[in-house]
Amino acid sequence: MSSAIAYRPEIDGLRAIAVLSVVLYHFGLPGIAGGFVGVDVFFVISGFLIGGILWDDIRETGRIRLARFYLRRIRRLAPAYFAMAGVTLVMGWLILLPFEFREFGKSLIAATVYLSNIHFHREAGYFDGLSEEKPLLHTWSLAVEEQFYIVLPFLMLVLLRLRASVPVILGGIAVLSLVACIWLTRGMPQATFYLFPFRAWELLAGVLLTIAGREGGWRYALHPALSWAGLALILGSVLFIRAEGFPGWQALGPVLGTVLILLNGREANPVNRALAHPGPVFIGLISYSLYLWHWPVFVLSSYWRGGYGGPVEAVGWLALAVVISVLSWRYVERPVRRMRGGTRVLLGGTVLASAGLLAFGAVLWRGDGLPARFPPEYRTHIAASGDFNQDWSRCTVPGSGALAGVETCPIGPEGAPQVLIWGDSHLRAMKEGLEAAAWLAERPALILWHAGCPPLFGVSKTETAATPAQDAACTEANRVIREGLAQIESLEVLLLVGRWSYYAEGQGAGRDADNRITLAPLPDSLLPQGPQHTLFNAALTRTLADLGPQFARLYLLRQPPEVPDYDSRAVARALVHGRGVADEVLRVPRPEAEARAARAEAPLRALDAAGVIEVIDPWPRLCDDASCSVMQGGAALYFDNNHLTNRGAIALSDLFAPVFEGVE
Repeated sequence: MSSAIAYRPEIDGLRAIAVLSVVLYHFGLPGIAGGFVGVDVFFVISGFLIGGILWDDIRETGRIRLARFYLRRIRRLAPAYFAMAGVTLVMGWLILLPFEFREFGKSLIAATVYLSNIHFHREAGYFDGLSEEKPLLHTWSLAVEEQFYIVLPFLMLVLLRLRASVPVILGGIAVLSLVACIWLTRGMPQATFYLFPFRAWELLAGVLLTIAGREGGWRYALHPALSWAGLALILGSVLFIRAEGFPGWQALGPVLGTVLILLNGREANPVNRALAHPGPVFIGLISYSLYLWHWPVFVLSSYWRGGYGGPVEAVGWLALAVVISVLSWRYVERPVRRMRGGTRVLLGGTVLASAGLLAFGAVLWRGDGLPARFPPEYRTHIAASGDFNQDWSRCTVPGSGALAGVETCPIGPEGAPQVLIWGDSHLRAMKEGLEAAAWLAERPALILWHAGCPPLFGVSKTETAATPAQDAACTEANRVIREGLAQIESLEVLLLVGRWSYYAEGQGAGRDADNRITLAPLPDSLLPQGPQHTLFNAALTRTLADLGPQFARLYLLRQPPEVPDYDSRAVARALVHGRGVADEVLRVPRPEAEARAARAEAPLRALDAAGVIEVIDPWPRLCDDASCSVMQGGAALYFDNNHLTNRGAIALSDLFAPVFEGVE
């Protein structure tokens, strides 16, 4: 039987499994822990189909008709994407806060030029918005496929003279990609998840299968066990794979399962008959539109509603996503795909639509998300929600020297650092205030900050908000700092900044009460094994004792009071969406704030009383006798329940003047 391209309905059934896995996972269906592997199924199918198109071109003509190939890709993919992006842009105008709308503008540009996977990889960070708040996040996988559509045809063109060796070369590339994916996932999970080189093996698995089938004249009908095994691997992956450690070796499950079903897809068996049933086939036909539309519907609806009220509401929004997807397939995808001729119209429309989206994205980006859309009385919390970006362009990670491998960030004038400021994300939040004080005093300083990493010697940490690799990186960074600081002779003054109550109590408060952090003494540290606040006390005392001989003065910033229920984004959204905000959200009774801080501050007070350190206290600026508030002078100075905004940091900058005074 010929191996030429023919419609295979079971492939649409496979698409149905893939897209339903992703969609139901995103909408929170219980039990689908690994629904995200549907994307991996799509990658293999895409490689199988696109590889077949290109290989048939080579076999028939001895070349690849690039213009024809890319016109087919544009006809297939562009119209529905433009429709989704345009509607999402309009909805974003209506409900997204300026900071988020600005970020949407950046992602709109990246998605339109097929670079959104790189964009989302690069922007991931401590203060980055949750993935559930990025309406175009799902376009990362489309970008990977588009990059594949660019790389594979040109790679095949280069290898045309070595036609017999093409499968071997592509197989070698696939093996290298797989090895890199498995090897680097633990240490670079964001990169291996988002970036094309670490996903190429999945697409190439489909390419190699289709080349082998065409060259061998395969009927794709071997034995029912292959289809059963393939289905078991895919469904097992959907049900049991966890995000931790993915993709890595775990991605082998859905990829191998998809390969087995494609390999045996024409064999008569219950699995293939079920996949070829009109129901799954129809879902497969609308799968591209459903994938495109489900995510912005999910993100924007839950954003607007402040979360779903329950499963019934989630099902309602899911139904809306399906209806929109059917309409998109029926009135956008299918008519353009079936349109005869019209090449100039297709290309002209694609250019104009792309230019329009790029222009809108640039306006949003350069216009800071257009804050004038909202009434002035809401803008203080809106401003706070985006007031955390700083310029870290002077930061470097030295490859050698005293602090090799640790990110070092100079502030103030150029020159050998005289002041060292070491801390966690609270230090990042205070950066603008510290830098203002450094410039005012004309004293060069050095910042060492690591999110969620206590500036303490002799302890390791395990945190629910971090991966094991990030926990290990914290311990290693602190080890390097401990050994390296003595080699920097210019240092005179030390300031420690941290979320001390988090480390002493072992968990967050209010909105982040689910965050847990466990400190443990390192071997040979001789620190106590007792309750965490006791270990914190001992570790802080030991750290300052170790550093004391090197520095003429030691300072420690008293942690700003935590306001448990405040989050600038949540408050701003509630206001602009008409839900209102209780006054209690904006403040905390002072006795409650002091009780939260008490055990963390016990060693601070003892060390201050003993003259070991000087404590810098921001509480008088943020509290009165009755309560502590995010609102000061009519402005919100907090970003969330424990980090200040840049405005807040600058308002407190004069408190740091003693740190930057000259040493006599």
